Amino acid sequence: MQGSVQVRRDRQVVWVTLDHDRKYNAMSRAMWRSLKTVFEEIQQDAQVRCVVVRGARGHFCAGGDIAEYPSFRFDAAELETFHEEEVWGGLQAMLDCDVPIVAQIEGFCMGAGVEIASCCDIRIASSAARFGAPIARLGFPMAPKEAALVAQAVGASTARAMLLAAEIFDADYMQRRNFLMQIFSEEEIATQALQLTIRMAALAPQAARLNKQTFRALNRPPALMDTAQAAIESGANPYAYANSAEHREGVMAFTEKRKPQF
Repeated sequence: MQGSVQVRRDRQVVWVTLDHDRKYNAMSRAMWRSLKTVFEEIQQDAQVRCVVVRGARGHFCAGGDIAEYPSFRFDAAELETFHEEEVWGGLQAMLDCDVPIVAQIEGFCMGAGVEIASCCDIRIASSAARFGAPIARLGFPMAPKEAALVAQAVGASTARAMLLAAEIFDADYMQRRNFLMQIFSEEEIATQALQLTIRMAALAPQAARLNKQTFRALNRPPALMDTAQAAIESGANPYAYANSAEHREGVMAFTEKRKPQF
């Protein structure tokens, strides 16, 4: 099973649900491509006033589908395609969307989950939510554009702790870092998300879209994103580590359910 990005429309609100059963909604390659298509379609629908992104079965998104990684991550060209076209394609479609996006975060919000949540305008979470990007345990870095996006959203010090120390943070901490707007109990989060969308959908839709365009102009992506793209175009590929022993060991240790030896 590759997982899916499910879409349900309730009048002027679109509910986007990340669904990957038994994998805490980890993002597969197919799901990244679907995410791009979903948000491109939302952008073109003038009737939509609010979008909610959430995960199925009590978790937001536990990261990437690591079971897929041995099939492509050890080839630099394929790794570049994955990050620059598939992952960034989905994230960019969210960033380009003029419709307000709410993240309803429960349970695990790791790696890809933090990246997706970083593209949302308003983030609410359950008190049991946990946040991080412990990919250092897998032997690879976060792609430059994705790292820049996360650092902008969570703050540089928190991003460094996530990536360099594999730290996991609770909802209270993330609210203090201004990543979350509000925290609710596990029992309340769904109801609160619904009430928030009702309030937002009742507001002027043109004003909301114009406000998002203004915010996008004010919050231009960090220079690192431009630098990363320039490096790729110049031939200094940040994905050259693809076939390194460390990268292979981290990914294979995870799939073989053993501790990596770095």
